[in-house]
Amino acid sequence: MSYGDPNNPYGAPQGQQPGYGHPQGQQPGYGYPQAPPVQQQYGAGVPMTAMPGNVSAARVMLWVIVGLQVLGVALFAFGAVAIDKVKKDNSIPSLSNYPVGVLWAFAALALAWLVWAAVLASKFTTGGNGLRVTTLVFGIITAVLALYPFTILGIIHLVLAILIACFVGGANGKAWFNRARY
Repeated sequence: MSYGDPNNPYGAPQGQQPGYGHPQGQQPGYGYPQAPPVQQQYGAGVPMTAMPGNVSAARVMLWVIVGLQVLGVALFAFGAVAIDKVKKDNSIPSLSNYPVGVLWAFAALALAWLVWAAVLASKFTTGGNGLRVTTLVFGIITAVLALYPFTILGIIHLVLAILIACFVGGANGKAWFNRARY
């Protein structure tokens, strides 16, 4: 195919020289269309603006854990104060050797867990992949602690922790936390 061949899609139109008769010496738009921008071509496309449903559900479950932890802190603290009072009065001798410090330690652990869950839940809209990994770690550790030592009362925590880890670790969670932020 030569330059003047009428079947050549890359050649100049018949009877014209390239660059003449067009504004600012540009050739008319013929041949293959321009490639789309690389971002759209490879599927990145428009940035996510709405949190996926299962990621939003994981955030709600974190807030449920915060509420359960508030109850746990209150129960541990109330139990520690009540047992300490009974020990001082010596009204129930069987509680005299029960360590009140263990209840205060559980209250402190529950309070720390409450704060950790609240921070994670509040950062879901702005957090990146580091928050996703931290939430996965939180869910896994919560599930393990729900099995032992809090087996009976930890069933709710176990279910919530497994769901949080699955929802945040899934494809929608990965897409949400790795999204482009403008």
